[in-house]
Amino acid sequence: MIVGSAHSARTASRAPTVRTEQGEAKMTGVKHLSMAGPTEAELQSAGLRFTQSGPIAEITLCRPERRNTQSPAMWRALAALGQTMPTDIRVVIVRAEGRSFSAGLDRSMLKDPASPHEAADGETISGLLDGTDMTVARTIREYQDGFLFLRNSNFISIAAVQGHAVGAGFQLALACDLRVVADDATFCMKEVALGLVPDLTG
Repeated sequence: MIVGSAHSARTASRAPTVRTEQGEAKMTGVKHLSMAGPTEAELQSAGLRFTQSGPIAEITLCRPERRNTQSPAMWRALAALGQTMPTDIRVVIVRAEGRSFSAGLDRSMLKDPASPHEAADGETISGLLDGTDMTVARTIREYQDGFLFLRNSNFISIAAVQGHAVGAGFQLALACDLRVVADDATFCMKEVALGLVPDLTG
């Protein structure tokens, strides 16, 4: 079942060119020519995997033992993928391993920042709120970049959703142009019920 179609009509800016073993390749959204994409190890540490076959790229959430919960490291890795996505990509598929697409925020982010080793990547909600308004806004914007790149007009983004898509998981699916939904898919976003605006660009 396919749900929704809202491909962005924004015009992409002219992308810089970088050299690869196969020749020159243009990259979308690259802020600095020296910026390199995340390594396979960095992606794995963030709970992600990236593969490309011709013009089709797949981003897989690969932490099924945690129901693919999300953390700042995952959002930053997604943003880095978006910043270094080759311009010959025409389709980006976001999928997940296991029973759930994503159960939302890693709850370790709710822990005391005094114990960063217990928190997701050392970043916690209370630690974030201890910063200045400008710092909070900048950090949230950095998190949002991991979702906003899926609206790039250079490609169509598709979320393949099974099981739970909760909170940040729901917003990740909504960030895509299309959603292909399994029969067992369950969507939930408590922010709306509480009168809050989802802050990851759902």
